[in-house]
This record gives sequence, structure tokens and C-alpha cells, in this order.
Amino acid sequence: GPGMALGGALTRRAVTLRVLLKDELLEPGEGVLSIYYLGRKFTGDLQLDGRIVWQETGQVFNSPSAWATHCKKLVNPAKKSGCGWASVKYKGQKLDKYKAAWLRRHQLHMPVATADESPTSEGEEEELLLEEEEEDVLAGVSSEDKGHRPPGKGSLEPEATPPGKRMDKVPVPIRYCMLGSRDSARNPHTLVEVTSFAAINKFQPFNVAVSSNVLFLLDFHCHLTRSEVVGYLGGRWDINNQMLTVLRAFPCRSRLGDTDTAATVEEEIYQPCLALLCSPYYSGNPGPESKICPFWVMPPPEQRPSDYGIPMDVEMAYVQDSFLTNDVLQEMVMLAEFYKGAPDLVKFQEAWSPEHTYLDKLKMSLASRTPKDQ
Repeated sequence: GPGMALGGALTRRAVTLRVLLKDELLEPGEGVLSIYYLGRKFTGDLQLDGRIVWQETGQVFNSPSAWATHCKKLVNPAKKSGCGWASVKYKGQKLDKYKAAWLRRHQLHMPVATADESPTSEGEEEELLLEEEEEDVLAGVSSEDKGHRPPGKGSLEPEATPPGKRMDKVPVPIRYCMLGSRDSARNPHTLVEVTSFAAINKFQPFNVAVSSNVLFLLDFHCHLTRSEVVGYLGGRWDINNQMLTVLRAFPCRSRLGDTDTAATVEEEIYQPCLALLCSPYYSGNPGPESKICPFWVMPPPEQRPSDYGIPMDVEMAYVQDSFLTNDVLQEMVMLAEFYKGAPDLVKFQEAWSPEHTYLDKLKMSLASRTPKDQ
């Protein structure tokens, strides 16, 4: 009857980590909780009172959802919320399995129809759908850029999506002329073709030179994982000669964007702002060497300020460094340590092609960017 259904709803909402600890479905411990999100791993301690301590910072969270939301926003600042029970794992198993076990144990309080359903809380159903959409978008990108993947390997967590759920279609970039004016309803992940300066009868307004160490570290970082990675570039801008020299790469190890500092960094970035795309596993690469594409988003004409910027293909000169600096070597060690054990880590001992392993491919790609005396 109605009372029974109400009792079930109240029971669903009442399941907390503290309840699961009290009923001995979970035990407190260090490092027993984990989140994998877009190639990043977060580890947490479960306390006696049901609170979560994030090991990296010591921050305390009152619920799985609070912790998941915080971590996901660090990686993806556009993230609206986090479904904690489906995202957080306890000793490798998703927390919602423990919630379901608790509900089955107390099924006298549950309406029969919902006793075996996945016990998501209000608002979490929508979040789960968003998670699947995000993974599908990334899997679509991966199917283009990770062309030499062994059969049956997913780009993120294979267990997160049922078999057959992934999209295999390659996303097709659209031409800039099809974009029109800025529109908040447009998917922010829309791919747009780069335009050459020749195509719009213009000369490239500045020159670009990039150090071989920058490309070396960028290429190494991109080879480690099947997920998208990101980092910052640093260098010098000579306004008199209109020359942009890229001297350093700063890979982001723990997050794609830090909500506290991202806005500050973006305010300090001024034109011209150069980006480098690196696709080590793109099926269209002619050989083992990664394709690295520089581009610049040219601001729209002054008379059309509501238009999107135009992504322009940029020509750059290559400056061979005489040695690998300690900064580069230290970054490589920290990157390798960060991705160790991640579900999307590339298995370098596996075959990339009939003749070469992924490790062979990495070495061959880095060879052209390695100082001659190394």
C-alpha cells in the first residue's frame, strides 16, 4: 500500500556510509575508497564516523557524492554534480553494490518492485546518464585517435558501461563557416576543422618556434594513457619581432583544471595563445611518430564580436635542444608514477603493430625529439 512505498523511499534516502559501517557491510580503513574519473585516480580513507578523508590533501567530506563532486570538478570544471554511490569504489567494488546489499537485507521495509533496483538517490539517475554520455563522447574521440588499440579494449573503465554501449562512430569535425554566432545550447565538445591562413587570404601574423624538449615531454605524456590529457605551455613573446618561442611544457598530473587557479591563469594568458594537439595513436599517422598540430584561435572580426574565434593552422619552427633538462626528466618520472595502476594506462608490452610493441612505438616517436647527445 501507500505506506509501504513511503517506507521504502525513506529507507533508500537513509542509507549512508555510517549506516553501512554500523551494520558491518563496510569497515573503516586507509585507502579503501577510490574514484577513477577520465584517467585520474583519487584515493580516500573511510573513517569510523562515515566521513571520507581525501589522501592527497587531507580534506574531509561528509558523503560519497560530496567527494565525487569535488574530485570530478577538479578534473572537469564544467561538471555539475557527482553521483557518489556509482563513482566511488570500496576495495574495488562500487559503493552502490553495498547499498543494494543493505537494502536487500532490509527488504521488509522496501516495496517489492524496487527491492532489486539499483538504489540511486534522487538526481543521481540523471547524473548516471551524463556519465555515460561523457564516456561515449570520449570513446568516440578515442576510436579516431587510438587507432592501433588491441581489439576489445575500452578507452576508460571497461566495467563502467555494459557491453555494446560504447559508440564506435568517429566524430566528424564541422567547418568553421557552419558554426554561426555563439550559442549556449551548442555542445562545447563540438570539433571544428582548422583553417589555413592561405584559405582566408591572410599571412600568419606572428612566427612560432618550439623547443624539442617541449615536444618530447608532450609526446611522452600523451603516450602513457588512452584518455585525453592536458597541460600548459610556457615561453616568451617578443612583441617587436612578433615571435612566440615555446620553451617549457607543464603537464597536468592530477587534474585538468583547478577551480581555484584556472580563472587566474586564464586571465593572465594573452594573445597570441598557442595550443598543440598531439595524437600518438591516431590511425591516420603515417608511422610511429606522433602527429603534433599547432593551432591558434584567432579572435573574430571586430564587427562580429558574437562570432566564435577561428581555429587557425599555425606553422612553427623546430629548435633542437642540446640536452634533456632535469625539469623534463623529473616530469617524466612523476607522470609515470601518476598513471601507474590507472585503468587507462597503455600496456607497453602489448603489440601496437605486428612488428612493434607500444614501447617500441614510444621510443621511435621520441627519437626524433631527443637531443643528439642523449
